[in-house]
Amino acid sequence: MTQDIETVESQPQQPVSSGNPFAEIVRKQRDFFNSGASKSAEFRIKQLKNLKEAFHKHHENLEKALYEDLRKSKTEAFATEIGIMIAEIEHNMKNIRKWMQPKKVKTPLFFMPGKSRIHYEPFGVSLIISPWNYPVKNLFGPVLGAMTAGNCSVLKPSEVSPYTSAVAKKMVDEFFDPEFMTVVEGGVPETSELLKLKWDYIFFTGGTEIGRIIYQAAAKQLAPCTLELGGKSPTIVDKDINLDVTAKRLCWGKFVNAGQTCVAPDYLLVHKDIKQKLIEKLKETINEFYGENPAESPDLGRIISDRHYNRIKNLIDGDVIFGGQCDESQRYIAPTIIDNVSPDAKVMQQEIFGPILPIIEYENVDEAIAFINDREKPLALYLFSNNENVRRKIIDNTSSGGVCINETIMHMASPEMPFGGVGNSGMGAYNGRFGFDTFSHKKPVMTRSFLFDVKQKYAPFNAKKLNFVKFALKRLI
Repeated sequence: MTQDIETVESQPQQPVSSGNPFAEIVRKQRDFFNSGASKSAEFRIKQLKNLKEAFHKHHENLEKALYEDLRKSKTEAFATEIGIMIAEIEHNMKNIRKWMQPKKVKTPLFFMPGKSRIHYEPFGVSLIISPWNYPVKNLFGPVLGAMTAGNCSVLKPSEVSPYTSAVAKKMVDEFFDPEFMTVVEGGVPETSELLKLKWDYIFFTGGTEIGRIIYQAAAKQLAPCTLELGGKSPTIVDKDINLDVTAKRLCWGKFVNAGQTCVAPDYLLVHKDIKQKLIEKLKETINEFYGENPAESPDLGRIISDRHYNRIKNLIDGDVIFGGQCDESQRYIAPTIIDNVSPDAKVMQQEIFGPILPIIEYENVDEAIAFINDREKPLALYLFSNNENVRRKIIDNTSSGGVCINETIMHMASPEMPFGGVGNSGMGAYNGRFGFDTFSHKKPVMTRSFLFDVKQKYAPFNAKKLNFVKFALKRLI
């Protein structure tokens, strides 16, 4: 996932001091957290209700901001950002008490009488840095996990989506005490200052290079962190498919938000027997979705900034068989298909993050697997196939943050499944219970009775005691 905080300074972590403009914010949040006020279920539920109310009150402001920043239609804004967040809030409200309950685990025989449990406790004060492409969902999604787990949070939205950032700040300022949650706006200087402070958890969504800087900052203070990054998410299209549905789902996943989605299908690996038919169906589907002149469609977004527009435009090269039109004044790039793409082409050297769809042909599934495995592990992998053997082979022989079969993007919207990367595409996960788990320390607690004390564990030791220990360890579970 591309991110505009490109020159965040990797500086040594320093104690909270009066010299840092955000030190007082963090100090107050840490004092509030240490008071224990955020740990009760009642407090957390109240904050979740506040967040839901904030979304309902400001949904029109969010719609307008998303249009100004990315020209998202109301339907797209609701489906991919506002509505899904409200649904996730309700999901967490429904399940929070159950998630907070200590989990009973088995106590080994030789530790009896006793009991063992895992308690879920919040880490403390968290820093959440979000990107511009889904400036609502990718900000408040992690925040939802943090607050459900009882953490205080400082939110740093992207300066590249300034309209949405301003509405987010207004929402948080209106509905939350700053000792529990607050928003810091700004760019590189503000992010750099924030990273100098001590955090109990850091959550970052953005590009891989900036992710490395965030990871270094977290390492200096031994703070746990989650990195939601990106990469080139491949799509394998087998010959055994429903052509109409495949084309629709590919076009939706690729061109929603003008392709500026971290899990958008980055490129297609298409079986040679189906390639030409798929290409024709893709062309038909784009026209069906956006009309003969997509520039006039109210449902196709725009590129976020001039810099990103120029970067994406420069990737349009080679055998362009559909689209390719660009308008700098609107930051408009048409849905574009490029055929016969070489693995060495510049469009294959970086995450596209725009409405360009390269197509590469393959003859057998082993070729496609080798192509994917020769590259960094992607955030998502898509497969369109009715062949169960092909499905199993792809799942068993590739590694990715997530897999979606006969669909695109939808897997990341399920609160019952973790969303996150692996390797170069990130570490850690969130969504629903997994967000709660991410922001919770799993604290093991064992309680033993004073009865039946095992004297063989105490010094002085001898051969008889050693034999007992060996016997006991063989029957530990």
